[in-house]
Amino acid sequence: MTVDYGTLAKTILSLAEGETDAVALMATLACEIHHADDRFDWTGFYRVTAPGMLKIGPYQGGHGCLSIPFTRGVCGAAARSRTVQLVDDVEAFEGHIACASSTRSELVLPVFNAVGDVIAVLDIDSDKPAAFTQDDANALEAILFEVFAKQDSAELAAT
Repeated sequence: MTVDYGTLAKTILSLAEGETDAVALMATLACEIHHADDRFDWTGFYRVTAPGMLKIGPYQGGHGCLSIPFTRGVCGAAARSRTVQLVDDVEAFEGHIACASSTRSELVLPVFNAVGDVIAVLDIDSDKPAAFTQDDANALEAILFEVFAKQDSAELAAT
C-alpha cells in the first residue's frame, strides 16, 4: 500500500481540529502516517526538550533511541540545519545512529511552531533502501505546517 497524501492530510486535519496539545497531535500524526504506507517501518517524533537535545516522543514501531543530540545522526542534522534530511542509504550517512538495525533509509523533517522554532523532528524509517522521495518530503512538510506552524504559538502547548 502506498500513501495517498490528499486523503492522509484530510484525515489528519480532521482528527487534529481544535487540538492544541503538541504531544497529542504528534501521537495522532505518528499513528496515521505510519499506517498509511507499507514503506514506513518506524514513524515518530523526537521532541526538542532542551537546547540542542531531542528526546523520543510519540511513535509507532519498535523501540527508538531515547535521546539524540543535535550534533548526531539524521534527526540531529534535521533539527540543527532546520532542513529535511532525505537519506537513501543510512550506512552512507556520516554519524548515523543505528536505533534499529533494520533501518536502510530515512526521511526526517523538522517540525516548526508558528514563530518558526523547531519543536521536534518527524522521523520515518524504512527497511528498504531509497524508500522515500522528494514528493514524500513535500507532502509531509505541508501536513506538518498545517498542524503545527499555523497554530498560534500561545495555543500550542508543547510539553
